[in-house]
Amino acid sequence: MNSLAVVGVVLGGLLLRQPLLVILLGATASIHLFWGRGQLDYIIEDMWVGLDKEVILSIPMFLLCGNVMTRGSIAQRLIRVMAAITAPLPGGLAVATVLSCAVFAAISGSSIVTMLAIGTVMLPALREAGYDLKFSIGSIMAGGTLGIIIPPSIPMIIYALVTETSVTDLFVAGIGPGILLTVVLSLYAIWRNRGIRTRSFDLVEFRRALSEGIWALLMPVILLGGIYSGYFTPTEAAAVALAYSLVIEGFVHRELKWRDIYQVVLDTSKLGGSLFPVLAVALSLNILLTEHRVPQQMVAVIQDYITSPLMFMLLINLLLLVVGCLMTTGEAILVLAPILAPMAEAYGYDKVVFGIIMILNLEIGYLTPPVGLNLIVAMTAFKQSFGLLSRAAIPYIVLMLGCLALVVLMPQIAMALVN
Repeated sequence: MNSLAVVGVVLGGLLLRQPLLVILLGATASIHLFWGRGQLDYIIEDMWVGLDKEVILSIPMFLLCGNVMTRGSIAQRLIRVMAAITAPLPGGLAVATVLSCAVFAAISGSSIVTMLAIGTVMLPALREAGYDLKFSIGSIMAGGTLGIIIPPSIPMIIYALVTETSVTDLFVAGIGPGILLTVVLSLYAIWRNRGIRTRSFDLVEFRRALSEGIWALLMPVILLGGIYSGYFTPTEAAAVALAYSLVIEGFVHRELKWRDIYQVVLDTSKLGGSLFPVLAVALSLNILLTEHRVPQQMVAVIQDYITSPLMFMLLINLLLLVVGCLMTTGEAILVLAPILAPMAEAYGYDKVVFGIIMILNLEIGYLTPPVGLNLIVAMTAFKQSFGLLSRAAIPYIVLMLGCLALVVLMPQIAMALVN
């Protein structure tokens, strides 16, 4: 009966279209009342315990770093370098779009920031060069999704928090799938635009672009090299990235003015203000579920019905694909990861591998109606209809599903560098 009451609270919140924060608070309070000691002030105590982790400091710093770079010219300089390199390829400008997204993703850690920073520059350039509108927008939206699988990734940090997994291991595991997706999207761009006229490689143009973009290109090298070499932690990496972006944009490129910093900090504060209360309540709920061994009990029930690890993973992937259509990545990870990760471990899947698989699923959700975040943001940013954007995303959803299947069947794609 108590379980039904908790489910009723959650369903009631969903039917009344309440924010996730309200629903999680209701569920946590109900569990405290029905199974705990009935003292709701424990929720606040658990929030402090959950948030008392150093790695949480990296999230606002990566968000602020991404906003600083969006205001500056790092994205444009990266694009010039990639466009100079890919000029001789069929669909070279489209390949440059994907590669620019991949490199920018290795700096910003955010899908939306990556899509907007690269897309606002590349969409007019692609259209002027004769690329199809649907293809152009589709490649920008799909390229933007690389922001959450190529490290450093904010969803990876959130997953590490709620499942007590190593952030560094998740970052390393994201390299293989990130490269796989980048290569597949680039090959599709070459095949799709094989009839478009190419340009010969211009060494003078490349040198000019490289001289202007060298500081931007060094950023992911410093950031990821420092993390993987063990020279600094992911939290220290976020601080280094923020300091580096401020110095480069403020004093080297001189694109970021002092008057811009207030707006950048304000925009980042708004994002943090919507994320951290939800994160605090979710971590509180996670502590409560762990105390009452809820994940272990669910594992025992499910193992009575599903014995095959492959069947379990198939069902979980279907669930995550549906969830990705209806919830944002952060919300889905906060709600589902604490429950699903122990289940995956029981079926022989490492928590790091499952984290990558979960994020890949939710990455596809960025392109899937009705709540595909990249679709919604692109509709506003690029002034196109939701229907056109949804159709533009279809080929990329198919390609990304193929990459997801490869990672599920061959986990060494993610784990080779970790091991």
